[in-house]
Parts: sequence; structure tokens; C-alpha cells
Amino acid sequence: MKIQTIRRFLLTFSMLLFPITIYYFSPYLIIVAALQHVINGSFIVFTLMFIFGIFFGRLWCGFLCPTGGMSECFERFSPKNPKQGWRNCLKYGIWGIWLSGVIVCHFLGKGDYTIQPFFMTDHGISISDIYSYVIYYGIVILFLIPAIIHGKRANCHYICWMAPFMIMGYKFGRLIHLPQLKIKAQRDSCISCGACSKVCPMSVDVKNIVSTGKYNELRTAECILCGECISACPKNILKYKITNK
Repeated sequence: MKIQTIRRFLLTFSMLLFPITIYYFSPYLIIVAALQHVINGSFIVFTLMFIFGIFFGRLWCGFLCPTGGMSECFERFSPKNPKQGWRNCLKYGIWGIWLSGVIVCHFLGKGDYTIQPFFMTDHGISISDIYSYVIYYGIVILFLIPAIIHGKRANCHYICWMAPFMIMGYKFGRLIHLPQLKIKAQRDSCISCGACSKVCPMSVDVKNIVSTGKYNELRTAECILCGECISACPKNILKYKITNK
């Protein structure tokens, strides 16, 4: 089975599970839990994302993220490439303000700390009644709007509160030279056809990075290691590789 078939299956499956798992990615519930000194499911998941990012970068975004699955489905409405530049920094601003709020809430919270992975869920299930589904589909619509206006994976580019955890993990792992999963390139064999850039769901200019970059790898925080560029390359010059270089 081709890797892209597997990838799309995993993204679709994760997206279908989102009504069950949404609270484990909630930026709101972690604040509610912090005020009660509870280490909840989203606190645990975000911590694991940072650790995961140390070794695998944003592989989660490319293969397993439920909102990433929605974003790729929404590409049918607007397949254009989102504009790059300062807009990509919006997610860091959102993340920084929100994370600061979480920290402040922990300082303001009362009581002894407890670990409750299923905090505010129904036996681990996030959406368990009809009223919660109204909120859920409201969130889906909120994700749909940026995709229609700005194009494919606009949410991942501009507003995702989860991506910075993995990006910071990736940069930390690179700083201390730990082995990491990367997309490496045989630059001398590149024919500059641009097929890699055309298929990238994150609108990364793969051809330019590979052909002119300092490193023989796809080194950018926007890469989600989905492997679309690997599958599209007619010369097979792009490969997954685990390395600390």
C-alpha cells in the first residue's frame, strides 16, 4: 500500500474520531482544568506533542491530526495556496498568549494537583449528547471559514495552537543534536521540475529549498513530513531519513 494511501486513511480515520477526541485537543478545557489544579487530557496530549516533536517534527500534522484531516478535505472548496510571510507568525502569537494564560491559571488555581485524563468527558468520550454536537459543528464551521478564504491548510498555517508544541520540540531536538526524522535530498540529481512544490499541502516551495538551501534537507517549520513531495518526485531524490545532522 502506498504511503499516501496510508496517510490519507489515517487522517480520515482521525477526523471521524474527532467527536470522541476533541476535548483532548481543547485549548479551553486546559484552562478550566488549570484553575482547579487538574492535569487533564489536553495537558497530557500537548506535552506528548512537544516530546513527539523532538524526534519526529510535525509528522503528527501530516499523518494523524484530526484538524489536519478536515483541512485537507476542505481543500476542495479552495485549493489555492495560502499567502506566506507574516501571517504564518499568527499561530505563534495565539499560542504565546494562550500558553501564558494557562500558566497564569495554574498560579491562580486552588487545591491539590490531580491527574484526570478524562476531565469533563463522559467516560473518555468528548461529545456525548446532542447539545455538545451543536458546539462541535460550530467549531467545524470555524475551521472551514479560513480554508475557504485563504486556501489549503490555512488553519495549520495561521491559527493552529498545537503546531508550535511540535515546532518547539523539533527545534529543541535539533539544538541538542538528537536523531530526528527528516526529508533529505540528493540535490545534484534535482531537475527543478517543481512537481514537489505543486503537491505540498503546506504550500512549501520545496524545489527552491532543495536547490538553493544551505542543507540537503527540507528544513522549514512549515513542513509536516507528509511525504507528498517524496511521492511526486520523478527522480526519487527525496527520502525520509533519521539523522542528527
